[in-house]
Amino acid sequence: MAEAELHVLRARLEGGIRNKATRGELRRGLPVGFVWGEKDGEVRFDPDESVVSTIHTVFSKFAELGSARQVWLWFHSEGLTFPLRSSMKSAIRWVAATYHTIHRVLTNPVYAGAYFYGRSHCERYVDDKGRLRKRTRLLPMAEWSVLLLEHHPSYIDWATFQSNQARLDSNVHPGPHQAGGAVREGAALLQGLATCGKCGRRLHTHYTGRNAVPGYHCAGQDIVSRRDVYCLNVGGVQIDQAVVEAFLKALTPAALEATQLAIQQVEADHDAALSQWRLAVERAGYEAERAERQYRAVEPENRLVARGLETEWEKRLRDLAAAKAGLERRERQRPRLLSEEEKKKIRSLSSDLHKVWTAPTTTDRDRKELLRTLLEEVIITVNRSERCAHMTLRWKGSALTEIDLSLPRMKPHGLHTDEDTISLLRRLAVHYPDDVIAGILNRQGRKTASGERFTANQVGSLRRYRNIPRYEPPATPPTGEVVPIRTAAEILGIYPSTIHRWLNDGFIAGEQVTSGAPWQIRLTDELRARFVEQTPPGHLPMVDATRKLGVSRQTVLQRVKRGDLEAVLVTRGRRKGLRIKVVDSELGLFQE
Repeated sequence: MAEAELHVLRARLEGGIRNKATRGELRRGLPVGFVWGEKDGEVRFDPDESVVSTIHTVFSKFAELGSARQVWLWFHSEGLTFPLRSSMKSAIRWVAATYHTIHRVLTNPVYAGAYFYGRSHCERYVDDKGRLRKRTRLLPMAEWSVLLLEHHPSYIDWATFQSNQARLDSNVHPGPHQAGGAVREGAALLQGLATCGKCGRRLHTHYTGRNAVPGYHCAGQDIVSRRDVYCLNVGGVQIDQAVVEAFLKALTPAALEATQLAIQQVEADHDAALSQWRLAVERAGYEAERAERQYRAVEPENRLVARGLETEWEKRLRDLAAAKAGLERRERQRPRLLSEEEKKKIRSLSSDLHKVWTAPTTTDRDRKELLRTLLEEVIITVNRSERCAHMTLRWKGSALTEIDLSLPRMKPHGLHTDEDTISLLRRLAVHYPDDVIAGILNRQGRKTASGERFTANQVGSLRRYRNIPRYEPPATPPTGEVVPIRTAAEILGIYPSTIHRWLNDGFIAGEQVTSGAPWQIRLTDELRARFVEQTPPGHLPMVDATRKLGVSRQTVLQRVKRGDLEAVLVTRGRRKGLRIKVVDSELGLFQE
């Protein structure tokens, strides 16, 4: 009964909390920038103007830069601080902004005027050992218990908040077959936008050659069939150029408006950071005056308290001086305003957007950001036999544009790989994969048709172009383990130089497809039997064998190499070395 009463009491308390949260009156911790009002469920902006201005700056810079990391880097470059509060009753602390702080501001729905409750769920479960455990699981927004929109004043509206979440999700590093993440620095303008017209997967970007020429490829067919075949592999220069021409053509009606915004951005970009520094000076001045009032209000006889307040006053004065110096430095760094002649020149560029697009000051990141403002997706289909590509541009708002593009054929430069290298590649492909073949070709000093070093991708492309089958491990491998010379020496208990000497003399067989390829030894039972610790019966040292056979040492070595004589190597004892098996029946071999 006692347990039942406790359960009923707990259920009533939790029910009251949920009912209060449903009305939006349950008071909990608010993020920095908000405070609770006097009425039930009333939420107000923080009375500190500098705090409110900092939060507004975060959202405005994100709308401009489109990345939480870029906003954090901007705060760091401008030397701005960020307000933090450990609890609702604690004072505001101004510290250096961190990435997680900026990200929490951008992902918190409270800043969009929403009141929510039940974002996480605490559940109990029994582990493998039969013990009762608790865990907290975050729920998606559709499963939250309470979500009240327009509950209190907001920094941004709900539509802007949702678009910000979509932008943050698109910036995440993409998983397999998903859309590309944040804009990168590469020259491939369709990074994250291009889609394969055959399998529907997102195209990957690659860069080839000394000039890092961009290209797009889709390995969908290789993933499905495991046959080392791509859906498409096409250069990106001509593809990007066609998309850019269509984009500039669609952007022409809005050219004048974009030019006006660019002029305003150049003149007012510095104002956001400058206003934050002015508020910092004002805040430092207030803290200095407050410390002065506290120092003057203390009794002169209370020297312990007076000394502490005097130290605090001096510290606040130093902070005020540092803030003023920083403000003066920022004001001196203010960019020069554009003159009327410069503004007229910029407006004239609106009639030729191609010059603005190809200007040295326009980076690849800027071009990609501009493309993403209008383009949703670019579907590319390549016809290899006819050397043409068909592109479908899907704009924001689901409008479509079809583009047919003829791809360049092979230029008659006469570039081709040496036939000797092709012949060697055919022999190596039977025994080694592409990466090992590339290392062998590079060690021999061989070059590609364009004079570059071989890579695994280049070897694979050359092999597919020449219809050379790829390396396939044998279904029934030969007996014995193939190991490098150093590993074989460790297993047999001898020095690698001994194995090299035996290879040169022909006592043991080594595997080497071509010069420059690594030597390998196949460890069989027959080879292991040639290395013994004690001399077997019937085996003589080299000196005694030459005397008994009546021939020179070189003749004995040649007979061992040909297999007429049997030889072993003694690896232990004071008299280590070769032992030759000599029987009476073999003496006739040397009578001639």
